[in-house]
Amino acid sequence: MGTAQLDFTAGSMQVNDPAYVAHLNTVEGSLWKAAPQDFFEGLSFDDARVMLGTQLSHISLHLNATLPDSAYGVADDEVPFEFDARKQWQQLIHPIRNQQRCGSCWAFSASEVLSDRVAIASGKPSPVLSPEDLVSCDKKDHGCGGGMLPAAWQYLTTTGIVTDACFPYSAGGGQAPTCATKCVDSESFVRTMADHAYAINGAANMQKDLMQNGPIQVGFLVYRSFMLYKKGIYHKHPKEPEEGGHAVKIVGWGVEGHGKFSKYWTVANSWDTTWGEDGFFRIVRGKDECGIESMGPPYAGMPKVALEEIVV
Repeated sequence: MGTAQLDFTAGSMQVNDPAYVAHLNTVEGSLWKAAPQDFFEGLSFDDARVMLGTQLSHISLHLNATLPDSAYGVADDEVPFEFDARKQWQQLIHPIRNQQRCGSCWAFSASEVLSDRVAIASGKPSPVLSPEDLVSCDKKDHGCGGGMLPAAWQYLTTTGIVTDACFPYSAGGGQAPTCATKCVDSESFVRTMADHAYAINGAANMQKDLMQNGPIQVGFLVYRSFMLYKKGIYHKHPKEPEEGGHAVKIVGWGVEGHGKFSKYWTVANSWDTTWGEDGFFRIVRGKDECGIESMGPPYAGMPKVALEEIVV
């Protein structure tokens, strides 16, 4: 039976199904390559859907939470063709994480953006901040059951989060522990807070904000093929099943080749370094591919200059 006759829409199908991988790599005009992924080994698409824990909300519903254009000190014609936060702020962008079998992508990407921006604002390496704090303690979101970007940032501005060393991630099996009131190590129970948070409207402002302040958080709709992404510039293929919402951290952008889809975002995922391009992926930029420029909505915040200690 040829691959054209196979049904690749069943939820019970294994993510790493060899016939599906082969099919994805024969789609005409594709700018990316698929491969089996260790992160999804032994899982069906029904199983894997658990890791997609972001409730998406369109930017049009959050325009009152955006910054004025005057907040960006960069003109449109001053935006470079490529930008990489990992090069711009060397040693200050935190590493790829692994959310494991929990729908906590919303917490990972929010905590990673704040972690990076604390380091950038201070000009020196800073501790990784705790996604577990958001998963276990943010009662406006739903732990491993998912969350929303604006609600996560509301928590970061009103409560803040401790370091990863203080409250390590342990929800990877799908169950969040009780909210901590003291550190597992000997450090003081100190929360890092965002001073303010905001939505970002449009690809141009996303670029300007990233250049000016550091990585940003985005959400997008995952189509089935995305789970098998290995390299290249991702775009969904026709007639793919939707699997759910996912949240990630954009660290830059670039241009490759001269084709229709040559512009891309560079994005950090939370599916470990074995997935994709060492844990990162590139996705078509400027076309709102999979809703990545509108559906999170794109969000970020600025850290408070000093850490705020909360006595428990």
